[in-house]
Amino acid sequence: MANRAASRLVLSEYSESVVADAARSILDEVGGRVSCAFVFCSSDYREQLRDFLEVLQVNGHIPLIVGSSGGGLVGTAAEAESARGFSVLALNLPHTQLTPLSFSGANAPAWDDADAWRKAAGSDDADAWLLLADPSAVPAEQLLATWERAFPGTPCFGGLASGGRALEDMFVFRDRELLDGGVALGFRGGVKIHTLVSQGCRPIGEALPVTGVEENVIQTLGSRPAWRILDDAFQSLTNAEKAAAKGNLFAGLAMTEYREEFHRGDFLIRNILGADQDSGAVAVAAFPRVGQTVQYQLRDAAAADEDLTHLAGTMRAHGVKPFASLIFSCGGRGHGLFGAPNHDAGVLAATFGDHPSAGFFCNGEIGPVGGKNFVHGYTASVALFA
Repeated sequence: MANRAASRLVLSEYSESVVADAARSILDEVGGRVSCAFVFCSSDYREQLRDFLEVLQVNGHIPLIVGSSGGGLVGTAAEAESARGFSVLALNLPHTQLTPLSFSGANAPAWDDADAWRKAAGSDDADAWLLLADPSAVPAEQLLATWERAFPGTPCFGGLASGGRALEDMFVFRDRELLDGGVALGFRGGVKIHTLVSQGCRPIGEALPVTGVEENVIQTLGSRPAWRILDDAFQSLTNAEKAAAKGNLFAGLAMTEYREEFHRGDFLIRNILGADQDSGAVAVAAFPRVGQTVQYQLRDAAAADEDLTHLAGTMRAHGVKPFASLIFSCGGRGHGLFGAPNHDAGVLAATFGDHPSAGFFCNGEIGPVGGKNFVHGYTASVALFA
């Protein structure tokens, strides 16, 4: 039996009949059997969350649901920002072993204890992990660093819950249980999951090794003041690019030194926290090491579009043909960045053809860069099921 998938993007307030109809149609589309489903809903669904998930499970015969709230929802070739409703992707994976792990408040292992997380998962041989977390309850970057030690070399994708302005507007759930923490799902066998992480930037200026650094403060690059390299990179931009660069300049940390030339995708993108012309230092939201190559980056709509289009096109050229996908897109993307709706979902549909897809706009996106898993910002993190 082959893998199958179905998705629905429903934009309306909660209605039992609407949810039931969507669940039954999904069940029929996947051949009468569902292995798991990923569900993302607007924050107003919280009041009826248990009823909503029960109706989905009962009518869709869904044994396992994992999901979260989202400040915007994603479906096949469509994005609905600040919308009411839900997005669901159901998978029929007859040959895949699924390993769910939910964690909430008091029962979560210590955030820095890799052995405890490996033991809690009950398995360290997953081919890939999905991770959803509530950013108000989980120190996401610390958890991802620990997760990387617990499951080295295993790709992890997902996102941090979003919603309204109040903390209770962000939540994560497994089946009908609201979690004060997060949920992970491991996949083993039967399906190939390709991860695509588009950080939406392009390199500017010179790529130079770190020659002086103290914790997160870079003092020198190529034995020259880091601020001077940043200013030179800024001066290399056109006048139009300079006007748009405020708040959109970042530091790119090369994930490997085994490159004669560095290109997009070779860097982990991190925020620039401050720069001091007098000392020549630049503070970044990372801990660069001496010898690591750094190149400054510019984020704008053109770079973000080119990056996602290029990465998706490269995967298609290498023969990736997904039957389903999950899209975790930053709340800072969408119409606000691109000036038009449906960008990320549209690029994926245009590249790979229409296929069942779901996702949401996140408070942080999870995905691998250079073979290691990180929490990102301004990013589209995509899982392609092939």
